[in-house]
Amino acid sequence: MHSYADREKLAKLFAEEVELFKAKHPASAKLHESAKNALMGGVPMSWMSKWPGPHPVYVTKAKGSRFTDADGIEYVDFCLGDTGAMVGHSPDASVKAISEQLAKGITLMLPTADAAIAAQTLADRFGMSKWQFTLTATDANRHILRYARHVSGKHKVVVHDYCYHGTVDETFAVLNDQGRTVSRENNIGPQVDPSETTIVVPFNDLEAAEAAFATGEVAAMLIEPAMTNIGIVLPEPGYLEGLRELCTRFDVILIIDETHTLSEGPGGMTARRNLKPDAVVLGKTIGAGIPAGAFGMTAELTARIQKSLHLEHIDVGGVGGTLAGNALSMAAIAATLTKVLTPEAFKSMEALCDVWTKNVQELITKYGAPWQVSQLGCRAEYSFRSEAPRNGREAADADDFDLQQYLHIHALNRGILMTPFHNMALMSPAHTIEDVERHREHFEEALISLFA
Repeated sequence: MHSYADREKLAKLFAEEVELFKAKHPASAKLHESAKNALMGGVPMSWMSKWPGPHPVYVTKAKGSRFTDADGIEYVDFCLGDTGAMVGHSPDASVKAISEQLAKGITLMLPTADAAIAAQTLADRFGMSKWQFTLTATDANRHILRYARHVSGKHKVVVHDYCYHGTVDETFAVLNDQGRTVSRENNIGPQVDPSETTIVVPFNDLEAAEAAFATGEVAAMLIEPAMTNIGIVLPEPGYLEGLRELCTRFDVILIIDETHTLSEGPGGMTARRNLKPDAVVLGKTIGAGIPAGAFGMTAELTARIQKSLHLEHIDVGGVGGTLAGNALSMAAIAATLTKVLTPEAFKSMEALCDVWTKNVQELITKYGAPWQVSQLGCRAEYSFRSEAPRNGREAADADDFDLQQYLHIHALNRGILMTPFHNMALMSPAHTIEDVERHREHFEEALISLFA
């Protein structure tokens, strides 16, 4: 049952927006048609097909909070590369450091001074003693899970129902109607049945987590401290603290993936809420868009790992990568963390998001939409349900792909880009109150079309 009942009206509204989109984007259409010759689906990565129009818009330049497409249309960007550009597009300090490093060497299989600067900055912000670097948060998650299984001697991982942690095999699992762990719908070519590697529990359910840990099979629990890829699902009071206590009691390594929840501040939810994980994972925006990921560990976990490794074999053990920690990535991370993604920047980003959230909630109330909006620092999202979801299943059940597609193409046609798989907005240091006002105007117009 969808929250918006008039499906015929919705289909008509969407069709009208598609025609408007076609009229506004002939140059992008031409580029996309040409791209089909050599690219599967006409895009370099399959997700880029999931935009609401007949083709994506093609970008010619991007700077700060805005970008321009091939048809000369300028957009306010609230997607920001699905968090990869949370610092804004091409921030000057990052570009300067990246450009200088390009001339000095890109990848060397040897460290540069930037690596220690980046690691110390992260250690200071997150309280994790030792850090390693990768090219993506997916790689960081894979590596720390390998370490967890290696040092614990246990083989299973606990994750939340409808979680997302990149393309980590163990995380593509959900609970079925009988409460059993099964492969997530459309899981492409799983190596094994996820129930062999994974136990799924609902978010905000300590009893389910305790039952999973009591099996004695669990090496690690990998979580986002607030779910973000199925809509924002916030932790209830005591939930995260309860997980920490359970992980300690059952000798389970607690890994917090802050790739998206970094939106709560320079140290993410880990610092802001005084969480005590054994490991933290980061990715995407820490390198201003240059491929970069990282994982940090407590001194205790680091000691367990180092004692269990043999120098002769570490290069073929499944952790690391030829380009991981390369000089260019490290220059990008060091500059971005210290000069762009600063504590002061987070204050302005969250303040703008406060306004965005207030605007959306006021309009939802004004037009009687049975929706709600949730905020996580400088990230906010509305969902098609009247109350905030408690877990991933509630969030997933409220999804309405057709309605989402209409709202997205409506925004695109008015020069606004939202995150393609969500109703989410993210603020960068470059966003302005005028950008937020542009979204308010689109959102009110869309609500009038649907509910007036």
